Parts: sequence; structure tokens; C-alpha cells
Amino acid sequence: MTEETSKNRETRMEPSIWQQLIDEIQAFPADLRDLPVWTQASPREIRAQLESRYTFDTPVPLETVAADAMQLLRQWTVHVTHPRYFGLFNPSVRQAGILAAALVALYNPQLAAWSHAAAANEIERHTLKQFAAALSMDGETHANFTSGGAEANLSAVLAALAHHFPDAGELGLAGLPARPAIYATGETHHSFVKIARMSGLGTNSIRQIPTTDEFTMDTAALKRQIRADLDQGWHPLLIVGTAGTTSTGAVDPLPAIADIAADCGAWFHADGAWGASAVLSPRLRPELAGIERADSVTWDAHKWLSVPMGAGMFFCRHPEAVRAAFAVSATYMPGKTGNSSDPYAVTAQWSRRAIGLKVFMALAEIGLDGYGALIDHQARMGDFLRERLLRDGWQLVNHTRLPVVCFTHPDIRAGRCRTRDVLKTIYQRGRVWISDVVLEGQQRVLRACITSFESNEADVECLLEELEHARSLKLSTPPKTGA
Repeated sequence: MTEETSKNRETRMEPSIWQQLIDEIQAFPADLRDLPVWTQASPREIRAQLESRYTFDTPVPLETVAADAMQLLRQWTVHVTHPRYFGLFNPSVRQAGILAAALVALYNPQLAAWSHAAAANEIERHTLKQFAAALSMDGETHANFTSGGAEANLSAVLAALAHHFPDAGELGLAGLPARPAIYATGETHHSFVKIARMSGLGTNSIRQIPTTDEFTMDTAALKRQIRADLDQGWHPLLIVGTAGTTSTGAVDPLPAIADIAADCGAWFHADGAWGASAVLSPRLRPELAGIERADSVTWDAHKWLSVPMGAGMFFCRHPEAVRAAFAVSATYMPGKTGNSSDPYAVTAQWSRRAIGLKVFMALAEIGLDGYGALIDHQARMGDFLRERLLRDGWQLVNHTRLPVVCFTHPDIRAGRCRTRDVLKTIYQRGRVWISDVVLEGQQRVLRACITSFESNEADVECLLEELEHARSLKLSTPPKTGA
């Protein structure tokens, strides 16, 4: 070995660094309840610390870098794994997922070609098969892991285009005999706006269907819009039914949407990024009736299945449409092995890490029934929160069995305090974290979602204490205008 080669070779990390990491993995979950859910910071404060310590002119010992990174992430992060984080769909993570993420980083399998990562690809196939069966989408169903729900939704639109217009991949949108239309509601995930832009369909292809008083798709309005589009020469391409909306946890009437899609020949896509996990719960499964009729389904394991980000899943009943949407070949890629499919030729991604290992290991550790129990627990905590809010004089504004609770207070409705001011006080104290949301484009309300399998009744009671403190505090100050 030459002297230069020796210099460039990475030295083995000291055992103390690995012990440092192990200690943090063990300590952080145990410390969480004693940590603030969020410590507010300014960009200037964090940038000043980084710029003063890391000029990258002189190497810094890895042990020091690791300690700094841990301190920064502990101090200046909204701790979405905290049992008193009641915000977006970011869960606590199971240790099996953490271990899997480390193993993926160590072995670094490249999943573009089956032959390059045979074990990882088969682990993913085997895992996806279990979830497809839970959706009653077994048989010839195509399934793959994605970076998240946005990529899965994009895959659905592109597969629908290939299914309805076999020449679309070659001719582009300009060569289509009719303009495709996508049907969604204002509660549908906004990834479809991006998808319309990225795919070239344009946002004017999206038909925003009104919602009912329950924040679900108005199917009568959907029928009227489809008839009007057909009269004007549009082609109903895809109808999005959401199984657990972000704002309110509402589930669109999936059976009725499936019927309408069948009548007009549209592709029925069920976006269950968060809510699809409810199929694992015997208690909640009836809420998702009709999802088994979908042409494609989005399901994020990094939401309700409690694995590290990102771990989306895409399921499709039409493998031929998926192949038509993504088929490609390159002479520098290894040849196909047996009856396997090379992921780069049947998915939106090319190079990709082994997303599915963390899902596999978590599923293997807890089992499908175990996941069902965790989901049931969180649903019960959602029910407990609703009961306590009503007891304390708050008003519920959504109705779902899923653990998303939207609420307000007579004092807010009367203008004696504002939603934003309540939130500001809660954030300043840092004991809990919730969000707000505007419903029907005008009503700003508070929103709490049970996202952690660690959340218990004491955590919910802490949230109620913080809400009452914030409301009472704002009642003692002159109210401002607005929500």
C-alpha cells in the first residue's frame, strides 16, 4: 500500500464512539418525557453555532462531531416522537426500525437492480405481500416501497395515465385524444397539486369536489362534475378517495366512489397514507370499507406503523399499467434474474436505499396483531381526548373514529380569545405540541392527533391542562381581531 493510499484510507472508529451512539439510542427515549416537546430557536442562533465550530478548514474529531450533532438535534427539534406531540402524522419509532436503519447504512444495498440486492429486494417483496393481503389486494397486485405518500400518489397518476392512454408515454400529453381530469376535494392531500404540475397535466385538470358537513367527498357533486366534463370532452382519469384526511381524519365514502369510478371508467385511487393502517385493527377496519376495491392504494409505514421516515408503500391492481408507466432499460445495468423484476424498471425511482428493511423488522417483531393493538390503543386515546374536551367545555368540530380531534371553544367563537394566541402560549411553554387547521376555507380550529403508541391518559390530561392555561391566560388580555 502506498503512503498516499494509506492516508486516504478511513481509520476504524474508536469503540467509544459506537458506545456514545448506543448510549444515546437507549437514553433518548427514556429522557423524552422530561424534555420539552419543542424549544423555540431562531435561524441566526443555530447558524452562529455551526459557523463558529465548523469552518471545514480543519478536521474535527468524529467523537466531537457526533456529540455536537446529538446536542443540536436534542435541543432544536420538534420532538415528533414525544408522547405529548399531538401534531402531524409523525409517530414514535420502534427500536426495530432504528436498528434496521443502521443496518441499511452499514451494508448500503442498492435496490435498483434485483441482482445487486437480492436479499433486500426479497425482504421487501415478502413484507409488501403481507400488507397487500391486509388490503385484500393479493394475487397479481404490484407493490413497491416509496420515499413517501407523495411518490406513491405520483405513481398512481402515472399508472392511470398509462392504463387509459397506452401511447401517453411516447406521445406525451399533447398526443392524447382528450384532456384527463382528476377528481379530489379540498381535503385531499396537496401532493396532487404538485403531481399535476410535474406530470404536465396542469392544475386546471384537478376538479375540486365539494365536501359534506363531515368533511368527506360529496358524491352527488362528483357525479355532476363528471357528467359536465364528459359533455365538454374531458376524460375522467382518476378519482382520489382519502382514507383518513390530514385535517380531520375523515374517510371519504369509498364504496360510493368505487361505484362511480366503475360507471365512468375512471381509475379509483385510495390515498390511505395515514389511515390505511386502520385495516389492521378489527375495531377500525369497517371504517375503511371499500378500500379493497381501489385500483391503487397509498400507505405510509412511517406514519401509523411507527417506523423511521420515510417508508411509503404503493399498491396497484394493474401491474401492466405500472410496467408501461416506468419501463426502461439501460445497457450498463445488470441483466434480469429469473422471474424477478428490477425495481428501476417498474418504479419511479432508480437508485434507492432499502426502505423496507425497517418495516420488515418492525412487523416481524410485533406482528400484524400487535400493530392492530397499537392502533386500537391510539384510537382509544383519541376517544379519551374527545370525552375530556367535552367535559371541560370545548366543542368538537369533526366526527371520526380515527384519532384526529378538531375542536374549538365558545370563548374563541365569541372573539374573547384567538386560536393562534392559544397555540402561541402552548408553544412557548413547550410541554405539548398541537396544530391548527382552517376548515372549509374559513374556520380556524385547534387540531390534536394521537401519533405515538407511548401516549397515555396522563399525556392527554397534560394537553388539557395546557389548553386551559392558555385559554385562561388569553382571556385576561385584550383580544385581537381574527382567528
